[in-house]
Amino acid sequence: MAKNGEKLRVIPLGGLGEIGKNMMVLEYGNDLIVIDSGLEFPDDELLGIDLVIPDFSYLVENKNRLRAVVLTHGHEDHIGALPYVLKELRVPVYGTRLTLGLVKGKLEEFDLGYDPDFRVVKAGDKVPIGCFEVEFIHVNHSIADSVALGIKTPVGYVIHTGDYKIDQTPVDGEVMDLHTFAAYGHRGVLLLMSDSTNVERPGFTQSERSVGEAFEEAFERVRGRIIIASFASNVHRIQQIMDAAAHHRRKVAVVGRSVEKVVDIALELGYLRVPDHTLVDVDTIDHLPAHQVVIITTGTQGEPMSALSRIAMSEHKKVSILPGDTVIISANPIPGNERLVSRVVNHLFRQGAEVIYERFSGMHASGHASQEEQKLMLNLVRPRYFMPVHGEYRHLKRHALMAEELGIPSSNVFVMENGDVLELTSHSARLGERVNAGKVLVDGLGVGDVGNIVLRDRRLLAQDGILIVVVTINKQTGAVIAGPDIISRGFVYMREAESLVEEAKARVRQALGECEANQVTEWGSIKNSVRDALSTFIYDKIHRRPMILPIVMEV
Repeated sequence: MAKNGEKLRVIPLGGLGEIGKNMMVLEYGNDLIVIDSGLEFPDDELLGIDLVIPDFSYLVENKNRLRAVVLTHGHEDHIGALPYVLKELRVPVYGTRLTLGLVKGKLEEFDLGYDPDFRVVKAGDKVPIGCFEVEFIHVNHSIADSVALGIKTPVGYVIHTGDYKIDQTPVDGEVMDLHTFAAYGHRGVLLLMSDSTNVERPGFTQSERSVGEAFEEAFERVRGRIIIASFASNVHRIQQIMDAAAHHRRKVAVVGRSVEKVVDIALELGYLRVPDHTLVDVDTIDHLPAHQVVIITTGTQGEPMSALSRIAMSEHKKVSILPGDTVIISANPIPGNERLVSRVVNHLFRQGAEVIYERFSGMHASGHASQEEQKLMLNLVRPRYFMPVHGEYRHLKRHALMAEELGIPSSNVFVMENGDVLELTSHSARLGERVNAGKVLVDGLGVGDVGNIVLRDRRLLAQDGILIVVVTINKQTGAVIAGPDIISRGFVYMREAESLVEEAKARVRQALGECEANQVTEWGSIKNSVRDALSTFIYDKIHRRPMILPIVMEV
């Protein structure tokens, strides 16, 4: 029952205005639950950064009220930040068997110092969590064991679709539970939060089974080895490769740490069925005829350290491209990765492989709903209020316009950003005061210790290099005792720019002389004078702005 004056607060900490690092908070009274805990991979601007996770300081501040983390599926953009959350917060984690299996695999690389409280659920289960009751609803996606969430709150029902598409012929035969969504719609839904990723695509998303048919055609035609790059977590895609290989009497080797781990987990939990004698060790493939070999690997996005990239560059220890090889890239480039994928494709062609990578090849099917499926979801659920989630701002905006076209008043549609707060009662909705939300950068073992200043310096170093000026001065008088010496990295080759370096030294001596004449002996002021003089001189000469690092030693 709703309490007088209490509101349900819906707080996105990640996943809005971006595709990645999904994290949504539901809060009522003394109870708070989190939906998903994902990461995103850095773009070209985040030099040297390994991962980006949500700023979950709001959860840390309210840890006494945090009741659970509830996971929709096992993709990195929904579970990848969980190790960092569990390092700070001891909280129960609910998820399906495969999802928690993948989480446990990730946690092997982390020392939490305690055993996490994992609670396995299955589609159809209803679980009380504080003042909430969460029902897990089966959906289709590009990973098995995906669920949406139907959440009973004191002010009404909330549905979070997670990532989904409506697949009429799924590989595992488990169609999406549209009946339950319709039942919620009949009952009355206060708020729907729905996946917006493919809102720009008309029609329906093709079935995953169609990819298996494309594999069959390729296996029938190709006479040499077949190397297939796929997302490691797409167990249904891997299953179809295994089935096609067995049908055509080929052996399958798995190459790449992430896909090897997923295959092991999926086999152990029964989500992957491999025909007898089909799966072989990668060390044996050199002893098999080419027409009997299939290799499953990672690297669909051209990641420089992925197995496919190393194969393309002839840097992989166990797999090289042979004449007659066919490489199938079973994925579309994520926006921003096109250049990396093109580089890998070009190198594969140079190595002599035939490469199938085009969007129209039929070798990939999206895991996200297109426009007609999104409309069907809205019409089934018929929510009073609607919040598009999981997408860049343009995706959220277009999904919002779709909802309005289907009859939801524009005043009841909320296009929000990370950190916004939507406050709901059973009959009203309004924006509340924002909370802290943003990006936390993970660099090696450092979490959050790299900020804008460090990134600015890295960008400057990458663009124009660095000049180090070393000088020794008398502490009392400011007189130069030794130097200045100039060391350059990534700026100019010193031997080929001797005149420029000598002029630069002269400018440094001039700046130091002015400091001595004005009786400036404070080392910070001396360093600033050197930096300013040298920066102006170099820009006037060659229009570059290297990082200038004066080192002043006092004796």
